Amino acid sequence: MEKKAWQKKGLGHRQRLRDRFLERGLGGFSDAEIVELLLSFGTPRSDCKDPARKALTAFGCLSAVLEEPLSSLRKIDGIGPKNAFAIHFIQAVARRYLRDRLQGKRYLHSSSEVSDYLLHSMRGLKKEVFTVIYLDSSHAIIDTETVAEGTINVNTVYPRELVKGALQKNAAAMIVAHNHPSGSLQPSSQDMKLTRTLCLLGRLMQIQVLDHIIIGDGSFSFADKGLMTDISTRCQQTMETLQQEE
Repeated sequence: MEKKAWQKKGLGHRQRLRDRFLERGLGGFSDAEIVELLLSFGTPRSDCKDPARKALTAFGCLSAVLEEPLSSLRKIDGIGPKNAFAIHFIQAVARRYLRDRLQGKRYLHSSSEVSDYLLHSMRGLKKEVFTVIYLDSSHAIIDTETVAEGTINVNTVYPRELVKGALQKNAAAMIVAHNHPSGSLQPSSQDMKLTRTLCLLGRLMQIQVLDHIIIGDGSFSFADKGLMTDISTRCQQTMETLQQEE
């Protein structure tokens, strides 16, 4: 097939994909078709079908492709700097969009949006990341912030710094979250210790810790599982003991 005819055929295929999306949305698309369209934004005249399939074979799934660094994407035959940039740019835009949707939302009425944001921004990461969502007295979200990367425990995430950040933002409450790169949703002993320490310090400074969310192959909420209630009860008992000793 001549080059011009091949390019025309490819353009027709991608236009059909675009038309299908406009008519029916993303629901009927395979991961390969989504990656193909994303790659075509960087090189609109190139055939991106094979590179899309190769990327999915190499990295496993759509979310993994979106999270791969530029250097890894460019190792795939057919993906160059423009394709890789398109993937990363769209990922960053989606992350900004989800974060901005949280601003001014009541957490108790938008927990699904909080989960969407956390899953999108943290699932599939190769290293642990600790994020804090600050809320005002009516539980409207003020801001989100990544405060630590790497090994997450009570020795690397300083509860006093989290409380200090909350005070600086005039926050009355916070939600904390971190990811498990392994995909496990089981809280570790360090996760429990960090949450207890943060809750106790927050109580001393009149800042409520509403939840600790773990992101892996899905999400795990300390609040939904009743762990925050147990931790809060223990913190209250500790506070009463301290007051009796004064």
